Amino acid sequence: MSNQKQNRRDFLKTSAAVVAGSSVPFWFDIDPASAYKFKAANDRPVVGCIGTGSRWNAVGPNAMKYGDVIAVCDVDAAHADKARNRVKDIQGKKGNNKEVAVFEDYQKILENPEIDIVTIVTTDHWHTKIAIEAMKAGKDVYCEKPLTLTIDEGKKIIKTLKETGRVFQVGTQQRSEMGQRFLNALGVIKEGRLGEITEVECVIGGIAPSGPIPVADVPKTLNWEKWLGQAPMTDYRWKANDGRAKTRCHYEFRWWYEYSGGKMTDWGAHHVDIAQWGIGMDHSGPTQVVPISAEHPVPLKDGMPTKDDAYNVASKFEVHCTFPNDVKMKIKSDGRNGILFTGTKGRMFVSRGDLTGKPVEDLKNNPLSSDTIKKLYKGRQPGDHMRNFYECVDAREQPISDVMTHHRAITTCHLANIAIRLNRSLEWDPKTEQIIGDDDANQWQSREQRKGYEINA
Repeated sequence: MSNQKQNRRDFLKTSAAVVAGSSVPFWFDIDPASAYKFKAANDRPVVGCIGTGSRWNAVGPNAMKYGDVIAVCDVDAAHADKARNRVKDIQGKKGNNKEVAVFEDYQKILENPEIDIVTIVTTDHWHTKIAIEAMKAGKDVYCEKPLTLTIDEGKKIIKTLKETGRVFQVGTQQRSEMGQRFLNALGVIKEGRLGEITEVECVIGGIAPSGPIPVADVPKTLNWEKWLGQAPMTDYRWKANDGRAKTRCHYEFRWWYEYSGGKMTDWGAHHVDIAQWGIGMDHSGPTQVVPISAEHPVPLKDGMPTKDDAYNVASKFEVHCTFPNDVKMKIKSDGRNGILFTGTKGRMFVSRGDLTGKPVEDLKNNPLSSDTIKKLYKGRQPGDHMRNFYECVDAREQPISDVMTHHRAITTCHLANIAIRLNRSLEWDPKTEQIIGDDDANQWQSREQRKGYEINA
């Protein structure tokens, strides 16, 4: 039996198992005929993996379902070595025993003409520079969320995407997976079963303050200067903790404004994305962003942290946004994680574990139209975010989590962070993508980049 037929058979078995095991009924038909027709083994895309930390342990193996990895890269040699071993193990079981190259410098992967696709699973502040250079090098890109550190970075990525014509998938898996609860919720909205949407609430969680984290020796396997990239040079910090250590580095980078945007961009990249899609504003943005409340674990002065030894992103917050269609969006840290849509005909709550509300209950006797989810998902079959990317690489089409819509959603999150850091409301023009009447706040669309690590588009 050919690899193509075997892979296709495995896929159809997996699809059936997903449906059978889902805790949420599927109110639309999955059409086996729409499944991706996998390429033969000698025609599979060749992949290079840039960034191989904890999140790569999900992204990398998924990428290997549909392509062959020949190189991995990480500024932490310990991560890179583990990734190489895992690639060799996974691919070796499929009869692919080729050597896997290991690099510290991602340029080595971009320079390799054999590589068709790169996965980018680095810290947030490295995403844009690598993505832009990868597209310019002729690679298609799968990049984890949040795609950008600033609004300006999103504009640069879109410019490069248009110039190069590459295929680019952002890792917002809620658009494809999670039992398809989010797609079902969007189907309810698109069929008008909630009536006119008037309000949406995104609860995305907060963080616990770290307290002071002492300066520590940089691990021997880590190139700290290169890890920092465009961010300012600073001391490496690390403190033992029950469970995951507190640090300026791996995983905990999310809680430092120098490298990320806290929960606002971490979970906001997921929930605000779905919310804007649901209210029909995935190609637009808010007109007003109002900070209701915010707490930061360290004092801020003019929006900048005054201490460098502790987590500095907002630990608690609430921000209200108004969109051009007059829908109100609340982005909050406190409450039940998920999205609450309120319409003139009812309310509906959706999260990774639940889809509830009267309009949802009505689906048991009055299911969604068979075309509704298909149209939402650009005519393709949902269920596997990575597969959708490879399908679109093959078809030369933009996938379900395209750069343009992600940029719009994460711009809302960036604006919310600017508002809570400056502690004032912002007026935003979603057409020109400029803050109105506040030159100081407008400057926060970009950040100074350390010499040698500038982003050029």
